[in-house]
Amino acid sequence: MTDSILTMIDVTTPDGVMPTYVHTPHGEGPWPTVIMMMDAGGIRPAMQDLAARLASHSFAVFLPDLFYRSGPYEPVDVKKTLGTPELWEAHRAKFMTSVPPKATVSDLGALLEAIVLHDAAQGGPVGIVGYCMGGRLALLAAGSFGDRIDIAASYHGGGLATQDADSPHHLAPRISAKVYVAGASEDKSFDEAQKARLIAALDEAKVDSTVETYPAHHGWVPADMPAHDPAEAEHHWQTLVPLMEELRQPA
Repeated sequence: MTDSILTMIDVTTPDGVMPTYVHTPHGEGPWPTVIMMMDAGGIRPAMQDLAARLASHSFAVFLPDLFYRSGPYEPVDVKKTLGTPELWEAHRAKFMTSVPPKATVSDLGALLEAIVLHDAAQGGPVGIVGYCMGGRLALLAAGSFGDRIDIAASYHGGGLATQDADSPHHLAPRISAKVYVAGASEDKSFDEAQKARLIAALDEAKVDSTVETYPAHHGWVPADMPAHDPAEAEHHWQTLVPLMEELRQPA
């Protein structure tokens, strides 16, 4: 893991207490603040590594455990779980159903309030980045919290612009954040039709946005994913860090 200081806070939400990991760099803060939204594998070393590496670039990174409604759990062996249909279905039934979009947006509202009170967090708008399901939630957050979210990034997020009523692209007119979306060339959950629909919605709403496709499979960033692509994971850092650096610039 990249060197960072790791602490935890408990965030009280309408549904309980959401453990949240806080990665900060060494030295004195406060620092520009980024919320990191986990993928479907949950909190595990691979997600902690992503948060620690981002923190090493002088950010305070808040990584909430979105599966808190399911109770404490051991880190998931993602490769084994994804490769075993019975394990994946059990994982979906226990954990994925515990992250309904509306409730998770409420969770993020509580987290934003907690961040305001945290000594490591620089005041003002924050950034948010998410992976897979977290990428979808990052866009939902951008559309739900207006100018409280300054930058929103989604990497291999799925379901970003579907025909469903709760699809994130419908919130484009409410987005104040700068938006960056990186899809995968091999990803049925965010195909070319969704990409075109998302771009059209963001453009119509005049959102400062970039939507592009990496030559990779869905889930290429976390190191423990079967689809992990080291080269494209580094590509992700080359876009994410400069994007979040903009949080340091005066408004």
